[in-house]
Amino acid sequence: MASMPIIPITLIRNTPAAATPHTLLARWGLAMRRHQRAIAALQWVVVVFYFSLLIYPALMPLPTEEARIVDNLRLFAQFVFWGIWWPFVMLGTMLMGRVWCGVFCPEGALTELASRHGLGRPIPRWLRWSGWPFVAFVCTTVYGQLISVYEYPQAALLVLGGSTVAAVLVGLVYGRGSRVWCRYLCPANGVFGLLAKIAPLHFKVDEARWQQDKRHGHAVNCAPLINIRHMKSASACHACGRCSGEHGAVALSLRSPASEILATDPREAKTGEAMTLLLGVIGIATAAFTWSSSARFVQGKTALADWLMAHDAWALLQDNAPWWLLTHYPNAHDVFTWLDGLCILAFILGGGGALGLTVWAGIWLAARVLRDQAVSWQKLALSLVPMAGAGVFLGLSMLTIGHLKSEGLNLSWVPALRATLLTLATGFSAYLMLRMCLTRISQRTLAGLTLALLPLGLIVRVWLWVLFAL
Repeated sequence: MASMPIIPITLIRNTPAAATPHTLLARWGLAMRRHQRAIAALQWVVVVFYFSLLIYPALMPLPTEEARIVDNLRLFAQFVFWGIWWPFVMLGTMLMGRVWCGVFCPEGALTELASRHGLGRPIPRWLRWSGWPFVAFVCTTVYGQLISVYEYPQAALLVLGGSTVAAVLVGLVYGRGSRVWCRYLCPANGVFGLLAKIAPLHFKVDEARWQQDKRHGHAVNCAPLINIRHMKSASACHACGRCSGEHGAVALSLRSPASEILATDPREAKTGEAMTLLLGVIGIATAAFTWSSSARFVQGKTALADWLMAHDAWALLQDNAPWWLLTHYPNAHDVFTWLDGLCILAFILGGGGALGLTVWAGIWLAARVLRDQAVSWQKLALSLVPMAGAGVFLGLSMLTIGHLKSEGLNLSWVPALRATLLTLATGFSAYLMLRMCLTRISQRTLAGLTLALLPLGLIVRVWLWVLFAL
């Protein structure tokens, strides 16, 4: 199999920064480079905190009805992981790029450490397949719903802990001081890469300045295996600051949130990335957030159960599946039957797939009508990144709101905030579509824009139904 050479990570020290713009952000980026030991120490604090909240709650009994987040470790860990961590990591990625990955992520720190002391084998071609982020995201999302990962620490330990073990094993085998797991296999990698495209904060590379700089230094190679000199996108950058100031050409900077997507060359807009967005984030993830509150799901499952009972077919109505396959917590009166599991799979994969494919069909048709070489359907699909990011945040924050509501807090402000976020995301996506489609005014471009707006309207309609029952 073809392989990819790995160069050991070298933290470049004492690189002159005279050519780097002396803005406050640029200086902050240089400070990140100088204080890599402090960042590493912070990562290990997060590792300890992460394992503490992942392992100890799984060994504790179910909380009583009187238990609260502030006095019960199980509830506290559940709130931290799913009420704070995941939604605000997603929001932070949309605002600051992949700072979570480069500065905080425990899996990234562990896989990099393992890689420094592992076998150091080259990365095989099969591992670099571009479809792994989508496959990993879908499998993790669906499996997490089947075992109720948001509600039970045993399930969280299995899903999150399993991912961490896999990250360490990959680090022990492949790469040399790098983050092979993060670059190719992490279930969240595809989502983070998409959301980072609209982050106003990023490490900007001046390729011409790099070329002009004649100083000789150590070879530059970052943990997520980016060719920094030619880096144009924030998608793969972990924003760790290790390369800041290199050759006076790399600086932490502000940009327009729309700039990267609008500047994307159609040939660089990847099909796998677009399908992760449409089928994964917009389709599968939305279905995963909504199945438990869907009246149609309940109606369909009830009709199937009635039919099975009428035909004396009781096998699918049994609830004897182990907890690691389907939710099974009799003491909490929470047990899934085999029929429950099949219905959840059908709703998430079938319903989510149908939503994603419908959106894809609208985007594809719009691109066909436009007939503009500068706007492929893959690039046009990227205009939905703001809407997809808002959907992920709103879906995950439903768990946050649920936790806060159980604590008796006044949440009268939530509907207005949700409506504001939905409006901003819709407007941002519509603006990107407008900029891509209306490069010139004609009947064809107006028709293409109209067709592109239809799937955006469908997504908004779904979230209006989910959040406001409209």
